[in-house]
Amino acid sequence: MTEPTLTPGVPSASLWEDFIDIFTSPSAVFRRREHSGFGLQLLVLTVIFAVLVFGTKSLVLPAIDADIARQMHAHPELTPEQMQKGRAMGEMVGPIAVIVLLPLMAVLTGLVLWMVGKIFDSRQTPSQGMMVATYAFFPKLLYSIASAIIAFLSNPDRLTGMSRVTVGLGALFDPDKTSPVLMALLIRVDVFTLWETALLAIGLQITGKVSKPNSYLAAALVWCVGALPGVLGALRS
Repeated sequence: MTEPTLTPGVPSASLWEDFIDIFTSPSAVFRRREHSGFGLQLLVLTVIFAVLVFGTKSLVLPAIDADIARQMHAHPELTPEQMQKGRAMGEMVGPIAVIVLLPLMAVLTGLVLWMVGKIFDSRQTPSQGMMVATYAFFPKLLYSIASAIIAFLSNPDRLTGMSRVTVGLGALFDPDKTSPVLMALLIRVDVFTLWETALLAIGLQITGKVSKPNSYLAAALVWCVGALPGVLGALRS
């Protein structure tokens, strides 16, 4: 992984400044990294995310346990022993899986953004799409912190699933009493997911030379694609 390069003619800034500016001046970040790679940024994102996930695991564990228990109860053929083993495995493997999936999700989101952008005559390259998606995923770090704070301040009886520690519509519904398909959509209407979507649009405007209205329409389509795994998983359950 090489040090990111700057776009010629654009004011210089360090990589660490990028990680601050992506929250305050995202357009500036995308302009100066328009022709840059994304490997180092993705590595930093993944490492910080891993630290936050393991550092806050104990706070959100009740919500994780509730989600695992609900999935187990959907399979009445499982014995209590099997359910207990499955719960223990989920608690151990779940955080690791989330961390491993983060860089994969960033790469796939970038590729989807690149492909969707073609509908709107985007000039963005696949590499630029993945760079934009990598920076757009940085609000997930704040989501991890916010979830831990919500879990810490919540009554344990309220932590009936990870949707309860989101900052959006999903937190308002009890997952035990709400359609899984509806929940899969509601958890996507979250402050940090919408923030990520807006960053994808801004990045597409700059790297793809797409108009502002079309960029937000493209980002909305990416949001819909991102909802598909959750919806399909809910339909199978």
